[in-house]
Amino acid sequence: MKKINSLQYYGLVRELTLTDFKLKYKASFFGYLWSLAKPLMLFGVLLVVFSKFLKLGGSIPDYPVYLLLGIVLWTFFIEATFSSLTSIVSKGDLIRKVYFPRIILTISASVTASITLLLNIVVVLIFMFFSKISLTVTAPLILALMIEFFILTAGVSLILASLFVRFRDIAHIWEVAAQVLFYATPILYPLSLVPESLGQIIMLNPLAQIIQDSRYVLITNETGTVFNTLSFPLNVVPYALPFVIFAAGYWIFQKEASKFAEEI
Repeated sequence: MKKINSLQYYGLVRELTLTDFKLKYKASFFGYLWSLAKPLMLFGVLLVVFSKFLKLGGSIPDYPVYLLLGIVLWTFFIEATFSSLTSIVSKGDLIRKVYFPRIILTISASVTASITLLLNIVVVLIFMFFSKISLTVTAPLILALMIEFFILTAGVSLILASLFVRFRDIAHIWEVAAQVLFYATPILYPLSLVPESLGQIIMLNPLAQIIQDSRYVLITNETGTVFNTLSFPLNVVPYALPFVIFAAGYWIFQKEASKFAEEI
């Protein structure tokens, strides 16, 4: 089995990321525009349903942009975890021919989804400009939140990828779990509509914390966050969970990695 040295790992991640991003839109007429169009189309449908018919966003300033940011962040999480889930199995031939840290395959899948996220964040900023939402001094905190988001997503992805090699039912289980998680996270509805006791449970979810904090620093300080929902020490939990999940994912993945070539 051929080996590559540590100096080539970065190049491998880069090449895998770019290749996956290009293949995703290969032979597509609109190409990379689909990475922007899909969340925008979903945003349009949900905006009409939830703000015009159900009128859920009436109490939230700049609800359309508030909703768009939530959809963009959720889209990244789902795209990254589902593409990472099959990242090992789909690269079986490469694994059997070349020796390199298997974790590169899963991490590169998350990095590929991050490219789409960056493009979509630009779209959110454009919407903010036309909605006359000014960036505040808290806006740079979005960078720290995106790093936290990547760590959380990579941790979940490592768990899913390692389990999927042995248990293919994980794909169906995660599909159902993702649907439940979508409605259990305040993406479509403001946290103010949820009973206080249930809101406290929801905000223990790091996904909810990241989405709400992102809205707070970019769009409106009237967004409900961990710090006005939970008291210490519970308000530390959602910030700590991404690192715990990543550590658990890394441990599980490394434990199973030596068996990947045999089980694929």
